[in-house]
Amino acid sequence: MELRQLGCFVAVAEELHFGRAAARLHMLPSALGRHIRLLEEELGARLLLRTTRHVALTPAGQALLEEARIVLAAAQAAAARVRALGGGAALRLGAIDSAASTLVPPLLSAFRQRHPAVDIRLTEEKSSRLLPQLEAGRLDLVFIRTPPAGSGLAFRALGQEKLVAALPEGHPLALRKSLAVRDLVGERLILPPRHARPHSHALVRHLFESADLPPPRPAQEAAEKQTIIALVAAGMGVALVPEWVARLQAEGLAYRPLEAPPQAAPEAILGAAWMPSHASVARDIFLAMLEGLKRKNPA
Repeated sequence: MELRQLGCFVAVAEELHFGRAAARLHMLPSALGRHIRLLEEELGARLLLRTTRHVALTPAGQALLEEARIVLAAAQAAAARVRALGGGAALRLGAIDSAASTLVPPLLSAFRQRHPAVDIRLTEEKSSRLLPQLEAGRLDLVFIRTPPAGSGLAFRALGQEKLVAALPEGHPLALRKSLAVRDLVGERLILPPRHARPHSHALVRHLFESADLPPPRPAQEAAEKQTIIALVAAGMGVALVPEWVARLQAEGLAYRPLEAPPQAAPEAILGAAWMPSHASVARDIFLAMLEGLKRKNPA
């Protein structure tokens, strides 16, 4: 039994007319009839009842139709997968800075090792700029914080961002090994502005609320993390920054871990988001890899 024969049978079964089915397949009706006869001979069952004016499915034909559709769909999916892995396919990714600095590098390395022919294109932007590109189909998948309910996005959580305290060298709090949020009350805080970095702002706010403290009031605002730590190093105040920022080398700084809140804020969860309604073979292969890594390392 050949895929071509199954394709011919499905076309006739759906059209219930040899002429229309032959036109759909761009072949002669006589050649189409020959494929159907060969299929019936191989299966040892009559699949179609046909006269000069009428075509109908037999019970055997009705049973085969459902199975044939499944087989053909699987074959088409396999062919698309092979073409994607064989070259010319692109995986278009977007990532916010926190994800690009932590989650993304090892995942892209793992994917490249498994599928070296797929062209990986990475865009680094704020989530407010990534999401419109995802929705418009210009990106296949983005690494962001938890999207709001009702966004229409599928989301797979991959990790949790932790904050550390950035302090000027010589600050009294730098003498401690770790800090509680309460220790920062009364300090001059350098915070990201809500309008420019709503998620980062909300994450800091959540830490204070979890400690039963009033919302923090910034002594200075700065949107970019490099600017924030530069201001801290200059003695302008202290800041709460993602743990990965501590890897940025800067003189005059000390980083100290913070006690984690009892429950992580949605803004602390980093993961992969995509549009289920948009088709992308390369994205689906990437998601399958994520699922495999999760099973291998459930923690």
